Amino acid sequence: MDVAKLREDIQAGRFRDLGRAISLVESDDPSASQLLAHLYASTGEGRIIGITGSPGAGKSTLVSALARHYRKEGRKVGIICVDPTSPFSGGSILGDRIRMNELFLDRGVFIRSMATRGFMGGIARATNDVVDLLDAGGFDIILVETVGVGQDEVEIIRTVQTNIVVLVPGMGDDIQAIKAGIMEIGDVFVVNKADRPDADRTVTEIQMMMSLVDEHGDWIQPIVKTVAKSDVGIDELTAAIESHRSYLVASGELDCRSRERVRIRIETMLKEKFMDRLVGGTITLENFERLLDEVHAKTNNPHDAAEDLIERVKF
Repeated sequence: MDVAKLREDIQAGRFRDLGRAISLVESDDPSASQLLAHLYASTGEGRIIGITGSPGAGKSTLVSALARHYRKEGRKVGIICVDPTSPFSGGSILGDRIRMNELFLDRGVFIRSMATRGFMGGIARATNDVVDLLDAGGFDIILVETVGVGQDEVEIIRTVQTNIVVLVPGMGDDIQAIKAGIMEIGDVFVVNKADRPDADRTVTEIQMMMSLVDEHGDWIQPIVKTVAKSDVGIDELTAAIESHRSYLVASGELDCRSRERVRIRIETMLKEKFMDRLVGGTITLENFERLLDEVHAKTNNPHDAAEDLIERVKF
């Protein structure tokens, strides 16, 4: 494969080649690492925005509304939709892409669905690499929609610069808001479907819970009411996103978040590469399976087994 040619095609804005590169990343093709290494110096210009929240909150509709807004401003938009893994094919269930079909004909919008494939935290393992591909490909706005599994979607905060938490009235989100995780990762809160009864009550409950959470320094998270299907409140939401961006830059937090993202990615890669080289390299797969059998049979224990493996590694 001509990695240099593929890199040029991605930076030239060719969607087909971008999709091909993403497939290489998702399949752990050896050429993907080389491609990402060549493109990394060209990243850092894109605005990375996360959209998370419970199933049925209207995340995909909100993403579509945001994409239309940014396209009217002439910005190039990349969308990553993290979908549940299909139990049959192992791929993603394309519900989000179906709901965004009105954007398919816009050559300034690129949409890609990714399967979680068992990765926890609401995103896929390769999400950060795909963000880099879109960033290097010249996308001004990169929207990352999480799978929508609930309160464990905290990995998104390590991927994006601004994270939007979407809640809706009347679907139990008043109880969800009490749980710490979802409150701590929100930079902007959206009460979507705000034409429903109890929207104001939901806003009040969020405000009450925010007073108990002090995770964002001087930034006071705004709460925006939207009706995404009608584009109501989208101007206010993008203004809140812009305000958060200004805060990140002025406070130096943008650089801190970027550095933290780098740290997490390197640590994750180290763990993966270490295990790959340990099992099948330092220790044969057969011996590793034998060690698992010992622990399972209670003739050994996980702590001593792990220490035994570490002792075999030559640093």
